[in-house]
Amino acid sequence: MARRGTVGALLGSGLVVITALGGAGGYGIGLLIGEAQPAVASGAAAPLGTATPTPTAPMRTPKPDNRPALQADDLSYKTRSFIAELVVKSYVSARVPYNWRITRPDPPNYARFTDPTSKRWIRIEAGFTISRPPAASMAARIKDLDGLDKSQLLKIVSQQVEDDQATLAYTYLPPESQSSEGVMRYVIVRWVADDSGLCAIEMSSTGLPQDKDALLDVLDHASKSVVRRDTP
Repeated sequence: MARRGTVGALLGSGLVVITALGGAGGYGIGLLIGEAQPAVASGAAAPLGTATPTPTAPMRTPKPDNRPALQADDLSYKTRSFIAELVVKSYVSARVPYNWRITRPDPPNYARFTDPTSKRWIRIEAGFTISRPPAASMAARIKDLDGLDKSQLLKIVSQQVEDDQATLAYTYLPPESQSSEGVMRYVIVRWVADDSGLCAIEMSSTGLPQDKDALLDVLDHASKSVVRRDTP
């Protein structure tokens, strides 16, 4: 369970960030899969009285990536720390694979740890305000995913709510503008509550469909060990 520090006030939920900041808080699909651009762009409003059809991307056939699956038994973990800063400054630590390299965005509201092949990663986000439970965060994400273009071949695999967390798994084909490989991604997103029962951490583990068991292992290690402490 994500735990709060004793200093500083912790504010509302990270899910308000997507409305106020256009996905900068990590709730856009682009950040979920580790890409810089959002998957759904906003077009200019059409003049009144003009019916403008929404363009639909052509259907695509995913290309297989038949590399061997990531194996949970091959992973070794250690505690890694970073600072996430958006609405507040959060000091975050979690156990992640020891040899996965860390990268940070600007603003640094999350850390991404990527495996040596650059095909798998886990992203851990904090620094957002805290005000609603994990189940509500997951429901909002599903609503966002429902708006994706059909060419992205989204498929919800599972959704689960527990006492202090909610977990969503799905497969997804990034658009060509984000990834020219045309390979399906397997994504597991988890929202972790603090002692108040409200979402304090969002994390997502991403890789290839054949990696799903190991991706869940990575996510479990991180979510069981994650600690968030905020400063004023």
